[in-house]
Formats: sequence, structure tokens, C-alpha cells
Amino acid sequence: MVHQLHKNGVAIVGKTNLDEFGMGSHSTNSYFGPVQNVPPFDQRSAGGSSGGSATAIANGHAGLALGTDTGGSVRLPAAYTGVVGFKPSYGLVSRWGVVPYANSLDTVGILAHLDSSHSLRDVLRALRYHDPKDPTSLSSISWKRMQRQRRELAEQAGRVGKGDFFRKFTIGVPVEYNIEELEPAIRQAWTSALTLLQEQGCTVVPVSLPNTKHALSAYYILAPAEAASNLSKYDGVRYGSRNNSSDGAGGVLYSETRGEGFGDEVKRRIVLGSYTLSSKAIDNYFIKAQKIRRLVQQDFDRVFSLPNFLRSPEQFDLSDMDESIPLDNKLGPTQVDLIICPTAPTRPPTLDDVSTQSPVDSYMNDVFTVPASLAGLPAISIPYPISKEYERPDTPSFAGLQIIGQYADDFRVLLVADKLQQLRLPAEARRKTPPRKKKWMEVRRENSKTPLQVRPVNQYEGLPREPKTDKESTDLLQNALTDWEAVKSDKPS
Repeated sequence: MVHQLHKNGVAIVGKTNLDEFGMGSHSTNSYFGPVQNVPPFDQRSAGGSSGGSATAIANGHAGLALGTDTGGSVRLPAAYTGVVGFKPSYGLVSRWGVVPYANSLDTVGILAHLDSSHSLRDVLRALRYHDPKDPTSLSSISWKRMQRQRRELAEQAGRVGKGDFFRKFTIGVPVEYNIEELEPAIRQAWTSALTLLQEQGCTVVPVSLPNTKHALSAYYILAPAEAASNLSKYDGVRYGSRNNSSDGAGGVLYSETRGEGFGDEVKRRIVLGSYTLSSKAIDNYFIKAQKIRRLVQQDFDRVFSLPNFLRSPEQFDLSDMDESIPLDNKLGPTQVDLIICPTAPTRPPTLDDVSTQSPVDSYMNDVFTVPASLAGLPAISIPYPISKEYERPDTPSFAGLQIIGQYADDFRVLLVADKLQQLRLPAEARRKTPPRKKKWMEVRRENSKTPLQVRPVNQYEGLPREPKTDKESTDLLQNALTDWEAVKSDKPS
């Protein structure tokens, strides 16, 4: 990616801090110390793991930053620092050169300042290419085939033509994301954004993603398992630091060398992943988590009007769907173009609060970002102002809103995010906005002046009902952590 950016005239100004091996939700697990948020909120979490990239943008040190998003590591820092964070579809951007955490989840993401969010489409056009060095990179033939199929579907739906791209546009609101723990200020910003889109003519409907409650547990089984495999090479022989003790110290080959080279969070995830891959635990944890991942993917495929062209069409069972979702016809509920939800359930916590959280409490920050990562979908986090009644002098006055699209629908996700940012400005401010200056790099931008056009809809009366949080949603992860606590005192063989 750096090579591709250099080709397009982009200057690399430095490296940023992050959680060790990208493992963390608050950028506090770094060898160089924790990342601090932007003043006056420097005692609050900057999000993780790519917190350094987000703060570099928020502080104005760079116009663009890269980060790796495994379960929300670009979107969560963006929500906490007030910048834009975009995770492309899995395989759309090359991972060559990235130190792997979880190969099936790692995605190179892009962060940008709010004022330059429109340039993300230019950046993605420059970075979207097939890289033969990356075995997960999407081929050019597959990309062209999917774009051709998208155009054919658009023609069938009568949505072709300049200025008509957003006609009959439908936004989905997942009822499972409206949890009890959702901060009132976040809920208010979510509702405000939906109302704003509806006023522009968008249809806003509730959707059900029933397996969302299991997604976080599945993620924290799968990601540590892949990490345990990926980090096994850091043994002090081929890679990693080398301890001065003898190889046979303690009756094992290189335990002290491996233990000295990793921080506490990395050790925790390596041991957890090793345990879930063990012969006595793989069926109860890893295999079940893989099945849950497939169910999460099916949930998204069911609600999106655009099919996932990498998978064959399936007949979906609607019995697990939330009963509050109205059916559009006998085939199921209304399908949507995009999903809008919060990026994080709360505004950034203080670093003192983070230091007292248990590992499971810390993992809960990823509850809204993990599902899109498990499904490999494009998602973007944008800052949205909260109501003045929720403003506090010691807390940021914005919330992170997340827009999720179907696989390979990246450019539409970016376009809607840019339009939403423009719409939230007062009409007078929009008229006074000066024309954009020359782009930061010479990449042709197509349809840059296409207006947002949607059809009128019935009055939307707020968010769907608020379900009770299912306490069983973290059982899979909690059981694995409990089992690990019981065996962690055993000496390695």
C-alpha cells in the first residue's frame, strides 16, 4: 500500500503508535505507552488498536493515515477522536507488508479528517488493485464481474441514470444494536441521523440480525486462535527478541524468550487461542465460533437488497428474526441498501476507567464493529454531533455513527457517508461552502457532483423497540476464559 501511495504522489511523514500487534480496544497496550486522545480530552481513550493514526489526523499532523482493522481497530478510534475511519471489503486492499494478527479478518483501513472525507473515494480507487503477493487479494476479474452484475441489477430496478442513483434508497436499523447499555447521547445522535436521512426521502426500516448477540464471543475465539498461530514464529530463533538465559532454562526450550518478547494482552490472547485450538477444546469453541461466523454472514446477506456475489444464493430461515420486524411480502421483510448504527455503545471512557476494566469489559467496546468484520463487509465510522442536552465539558460532543454495506459496495458506502456529512450542516452553511480545492493527489473522481435523490416515504417514528441484553451472549468467550484460568498455571511442555 505504501508503494501504491508513493506512486500517486503521497508523502509518508511518519509512523504512529498502536496496541502491540493490534491487540486492544484503547491503544493502551503499546510498548511505547498509551495513546492519548486530542486535548482537552487527553485523559480519555483514543480507541484501538489504531489510536495513534486517529489522533494524528485529529491533531492535524497528517491529512490521511493508515491502520489495520481486524474487529474495529480503525472505526473505534475514529469514533473516539472525531475523525472518519473506513474499513474496505475484505480482500479489496492488499495486506502485503502487514504484520498479521488474524489473517481471515485483517483489513487495511484508512482514516481522514472530516473535511477531507470525500478524498477517501480517490484513495480507494488508487489502492484497489489485485496484488499477487497477497493470496486474499480480490482478483481484477472478480471485481469487474461483480460491478457488471451490480449494474445489471440497477438496470432491472430502474436505478440507472445520472442523479437517480439514490432513488428508492432504503436504510436499515438493526434492532439488536439498540441495547440497554447504549448511552442516551449515542442513541439521540443515531435517531437524529436517521431522521435527517428520512427528511431527504430515504426509507428507514428496522431489520433483524439475530446472530449479532453471538458475534463478539465468536470473534474473540477466532481472532486469538489465528493470532496464536501467526505469532508462533516469534520464538527468538527465527524472529523476535532473544533472552539471555539458556535454551533449557526451566526444563523447556524457549519459554522465557517468548515470554519476554510479548506484553500481557498479547500473552493472554496467545494462550487463549492456543487453548481453543487444543484437541480437547477445538470442537466446543473454535468450530462453534466458525459456525457462528457463517450465521452472521447469512444475517447480512438476508437483509441487503444487493446479493453477495462471492457466495451462491441461499434460502434463509426467518424463524430466528425478531418478531417486531414487519414482513414486506411472503418472502420476508424489506431489504435495505445500507445499515446505519452506532460505532461504539458509549463515548470514550477515561484512561483510569480503562485501567480497571476486566478483559471482557474491554472487549465489549467492539460489540458494534465486530459483526461487519466477521462478514468481511465495508464499513465506515463518521462523527455526528450530539444534542446540547447531553454535552459535558469533559466529554467529546460527538458520537461515532457506522454505515455498513454489502460486500464490494464500498464506493456507495463512502458516497453516503460524504452526503450525510454535508446534510448535517445547516442549509445556510452549505450554500456558503467554498468549492473544493485541488485534490491531494491526481486521481480522477467520477460522478462527484451527483446529488442525493431519494423517494418520499411514510413518517418514521423513531428507533425500533429496545430489547433486553442477552446475558448468554458472552458465555462462549467467558467459558473459554474460565477454562484458561484453570489451566494457565500449568507449565508448558
